[in-house]
Amino acid sequence: MANITLSVPEELRRRIKKHREVRWSEVIRGAIIEYLNKLEGGSRETEELLTIVERDGIDLSTVTVEEAVRYYRKMRHLEWQRSSTIQVS
Repeated sequence: MANITLSVPEELRRRIKKHREVRWSEVIRGAIIEYLNKLEGGSRETEELLTIVERDGIDLSTVTVEEAVRYYRKMRHLEWQRSSTIQVS
C-alpha cells in the first residue's frame, strides 16, 4: 500500500492526538473513497440506503421528509459501525 503525507492545521492535529484509539488512516481512506465515488458518479450511501428501504419494505412514494432523515441517520450509523471495525492487513 502506498503512503501519502497530509498537512492539517495545528489545532486539528491536537484534536486528532486526543483520540489515539481511532485509526485515522482508515477514516481518511474512507473519506477519500467516498469523495471519489461522488466525483465518479457512484454512491455507496445511496446503495446502502436503498438496501435498507427495500429490506424494510418501504414505499418511497409515501416517505415523509422526517422518515427520510431517520433512514439516512440509520444508514450513516451502520456505515460508521462498518468502517470503524475494518481491519487493515
